[in-house]
Amino acid sequence: MVAPGREQRHAGHALTRAGRATIVDVANLAGVSRQTVSRAINDKGEIDPATKERVLAAVRTLDYRPSRHARGLRRPGSVTVGLIVSDLANPYFPEVAAGVLEVAKPQGWNVTVCESRNNPDEECEALDLLSRQADAIVGYCDSADDVLARYASGLPIVLLERAPDETRFGSVGIDFEAGMREGVRHLTERGHRRIGMLDTAPPGTHSPRGERFLAEVRAHGLPVDEDWIAAAGGHSVTGGEHGLALLLDRHPDVTAVVGFNDLIAIGAMREARRRGLRVPDDIAVLGFDGLTLGELVEPPLTTLCIDKRQVGRLAVEQVTQMLEGKEPAAGEGAWVVPELIVRAST
Repeated sequence: MVAPGREQRHAGHALTRAGRATIVDVANLAGVSRQTVSRAINDKGEIDPATKERVLAAVRTLDYRPSRHARGLRRPGSVTVGLIVSDLANPYFPEVAAGVLEVAKPQGWNVTVCESRNNPDEECEALDLLSRQADAIVGYCDSADDVLARYASGLPIVLLERAPDETRFGSVGIDFEAGMREGVRHLTERGHRRIGMLDTAPPGTHSPRGERFLAEVRAHGLPVDEDWIAAAGGHSVTGGEHGLALLLDRHPDVTAVVGFNDLIAIGAMREARRRGLRVPDDIAVLGFDGLTLGELVEPPLTTLCIDKRQVGRLAVEQVTQMLEGKEPAAGEGAWVVPELIVRAST
């Protein structure tokens, strides 16, 4: 697979690619319009034979593989939506998929699911696969817009948990600012001032949730800085155990912790008990996701609940509009606001 942004040269033509050539690349190399490329590929009669051969030569040179959408293979009323999720073992993502199916199935649409495992190469492989098999892509994608455009040229794309002003594609954003404001307010109202967070971003960087956490603790004037954010070792219960161990070693006086997600928060509770700390008497724990699993642990987990089915529903509703030719305006998209659910862990 070609690494995103690597430059390749074909027959003297400099082509910047991210995975595979697009119809625009073929048109540029052949010196024709995209419509002419489409006519040549679909063997339409209204094209000069010499021009057609030039287009097909460019197709062979660039190893261009048109998508179902570009080849006109999609039957009227038959749509396949490609869904990219990070980790199928994480109970968060099946709930999102359920929301996607809730809107797609009544329309007679098919849904194909791919897993990226939070790996850039696997994400690109999923994009490449779905660009040939699907009519639209919905997903948790970390790739930049220009990379997405090259892998899925011409396909409707809706990105999940990316703010509308951060992409030119469709999007369903999560209002982390509103959610973290509620979460930090909840903890400070219970008297906590030494609040830490377990983030999934590499040390020295922060996820959007981490950035919002820092903004809120600063707004409350708490004696907390970036050193109070510990890197969890993954998006899992084990990651939460690892993250709280780091945070407690660094700041043994911490009295409350916010997990990047519920699994990490549950891991933090396990590590706290392992160290002889009582939840919430010695340390309060707040999750961020709203998994059903949070109701089953002891003590039940206080969490900032994201309506995951609504995320999926809103995404497919945008796909429907795009397939009808209604492209989203720049900066427009849907938002889901987390809801604070108070249980016994705080």
